[in-house]
Parts: sequence; structure tokens; C-alpha cells
Amino acid sequence: MTTPQRSGRADSGQFNFLGKIGATPEAVATLNDQPHVFYVLVGALVVLILQGLFIWYIHFATMKPEQKKKKEKKADEKKPGAKPPAQR
Repeated sequence: MTTPQRSGRADSGQFNFLGKIGATPEAVATLNDQPHVFYVLVGALVVLILQGLFIWYIHFATMKPEQKKKKEKKADEKKPGAKPPAQR
């Protein structure tokens, strides 16, 4: 018995676009055969990004007032009796 040989490039499949951006033919064939692997990967990335945003929000929301950056007023050297630019 001989095993069927897979060609280097599949003609049709859901993940053939990955071959154009650098995926090997074996990787594309695996994803076309087992698409749940790709969905698990994308789902894990989305969950990790959301978790990072949630952690950042907790950090931001629980900062003490002295830890927050205060807006610094611009220290323009103005003459005490000078008129504003619109009234000159």
C-alpha cells in the first residue's frame, strides 16, 4: 500500500491565503484538515488581549491621586500688565 502524496500546493481550501504570507504547504494542509486549531489560536489571542486590557483598567482605576500625573500648566513668561494677543 502506498500513502497518498500531498502536493506542495492545495488548489482549494479555507486557509490557502496563509500560504501567500509565508505558511508552509504542510501548515496550510493541517489547517484545512483541522480548522479548530486556527480558531483556538485566534480565540486564545483575543482572550489574552482582553485580559491585558482588563488588568490595565484595574491598574488605572485603582491608582491613588498622588500617583496620577497632574497636568502641568505652561509657564509662559508674561508681563503682569500685558494685554492678551487678541487685544493688542
